[in-house]
Amino acid sequence: MHQFEVLRRPLITEKNTIQQAAGKYAFEVANEANKHQVKQSVEKAFDVKVTKVNIMIVHGKMRRMGKRVVLSPSWKKAIVTLKPGDTIQLFEGV
Repeated sequence: MHQFEVLRRPLITEKNTIQQAAGKYAFEVANEANKHQVKQSVEKAFDVKVTKVNIMIVHGKMRRMGKRVVLSPSWKKAIVTLKPGDTIQLFEGV
């Protein structure tokens, strides 16, 4: 897997913006990605030093669409902790 295929999109939520003060940033990542690939991708894409990576699987939810009940797809989420003093400019001012 190529390094730029690992990160799908940044997650900008109220909870994640509070965690940014502690140097933690959240991303949706590819389902096949592991911690080492996420660390290398963030360091290369944003020119920062990553100290820790936590990965979790967000399971899909049952949704109703009329009479049918469908399952939304599961996806993988990564919380990346940066070295103190490093920031990702993509998130600043949001």
